[in-house]
Amino acid sequence: MPILQVNLLEGRSDEQKEALIEELTAACVKALNAPKESVRVMLNEMPKQNFGIGGHSAKKLGK
Repeated sequence: MPILQVNLLEGRSDEQKEALIEELTAACVKALNAPKESVRVMLNEMPKQNFGIGGHSAKKLGK
């Protein structure tokens, strides 16, 4: 059973997250010949102030 974990900064729409889950699932089915029903995708969203880039939070940098 493939299990994919994706770390994302907050701010994507539900539609974007659904599309990502669909595309990642399809990629596992194609690359691993895994049954679609066995693929698990976990999206971990984090606040922008909890992610640093070059010594500053993503929130401070406007990312």
